[in-house]
Order: sequence, then C-alpha cells, then structure tokens
Amino acid sequence: MGVFGKGVERDALGRLGEELAARHLARKGWAIVERNLRSGRREVDLLVRRGDVLAFVEVKTRRSRDFGHPLEAVHHRKRMEVTRVARDWLSTHPQGRGIVRFDAVAVVLGPAGTVTVEHVEDAWGIW
Repeated sequence: MGVFGKGVERDALGRLGEELAARHLARKGWAIVERNLRSGRREVDLLVRRGDVLAFVEVKTRRSRDFGHPLEAVHHRKRMEVTRVARDWLSTHPQGRGIVRFDAVAVVLGPAGTVTVEHVEDAWGIW
C-alpha cells in the first residue's frame, strides 16, 4: 500500500485533495477567494478568481481510478447543490459578479505518493 493507504480517513483524504487542488489552481494564477462555502447544509469546496472569471469548484479525491474517474462522482444532485450555493453567495456578494462558471478538479493519490490533479474548466453550465 502506498503513502496514501487505507489508513487515511475519508475526511482527511478530502481535505488533502482540496488543499492539493487549491495549490494547483494557485500555481495556474487563480486566487482562492473562499474555501468550503456553505449555504445551509450545502457546500462548495473552493471559490476561485482569475481576472473577470469567478469559478465555483467541486473537488473529488480518490486513492486510485480502480472504481472510475473521480469526476464521475460529480453527479446531477451535486451539481445542483453547487449551483444553489453559488446563487446564494452571489446574492450576498453582488460585487463578486463577472463571468461565473462551475469547474471541477479530480485529485488521484496513487501508489508511492504520486499525485495527479486534473482541472476541468466550465465543467457544467446551469446558469
């Protein structure tokens, strides 16, 4: 078992994935506006900005691709949840407008500590 074996709890795995995604996006010129935005019980992992683009980002982290690609877990219900949080945030932050989109990031923590980060821009549009 690699560095990221079964001993890593699910929540810790998710937090690690979100941190790795945030670092990846920052290296690509994105500014982290907020992390773990909440609206009631709903949550969005990251809110990032680059220029006029504001992206609400869902991050999915897995230990492998044995059971499919991590982004397959961004199902319709999750997309709707992210969209609702975005609408709530934008209603209370009107200065935050610009180009608004929904991105997704897949993080795979493989054997021997390998890390793969895949950023999908404009992953879905329900605006």
